[in-house]
Amino acid sequence: MGYQQYGITPQLVERIKLKMKNAAAKERVKKLLDGLNKHDLQDSAKVKRLVKSIGSALHEKLTPAEEGQIVKFVLSQKIDPNSTLHLIKLWGMFR
Repeated sequence: MGYQQYGITPQLVERIKLKMKNAAAKERVKKLLDGLNKHDLQDSAKVKRLVKSIGSALHEKLTPAEEGQIVKFVLSQKIDPNSTLHLIKLWGMFR
C-alpha cells in the first residue's frame, strides 16, 4: 500500500476509517475540507494545519512524526480534489 511507504501504520488508518463511519465525525471533517483546491494541498503549512485540525476533530492524538508522515504523503500524491480520477485513486489505496 502506498501510505505504508511513508511510515503511516495500517493501525492508524484503520482507526481513522472506523471513526469516519460516525456521521457526526464525518460531517466535521467534511466542513474542514470544504473549499480546498489543488494548490492548498501542495502547501505544506496548510496541509499540516489541516492534519492537526482533522486529528482534533476525530479525537485522534497524532505524534509529530505521524503528522510529518501524513503531510509528506499528501504532498507527494499531488491530489486535485476536483478530479474524480484522483479521488478514485485515493479511495482505492484506503479501501
